[in-house]
Amino acid sequence: MLIPITTVAELGMLVRAARHTQGLRLDDAAGSAGVGPVFAGEFERGKESVQLGLVLKLLDEVGLQLKVDVPDKALPEFQALQAKGLRPLRPRRSKKAASV
Repeated sequence: MLIPITTVAELGMLVRAARHTQGLRLDDAAGSAGVGPVFAGEFERGKESVQLGLVLKLLDEVGLQLKVDVPDKALPEFQALQAKGLRPLRPRRSKKAASV
């Protein structure tokens, strides 16, 4: 069943529901996903400033997939970007290094 998700809290509740139905404890699911139990708990309670990469690990651990409804018009551009790849991000200079 596809469920529209409009908030972090809704996605967190969905992860919690999936985890509960599998009989997984929070710390076990977090550890298997490679994230901390504090992060997992905060995400499940709807913390807005979560790291998407870690959220994706938790989704995978409980068997959920995140899907995006892409407008037809944007699909060719996305496919071109996939084929070309993205330039790696340059490391940020720290404020200390910049002032020295």
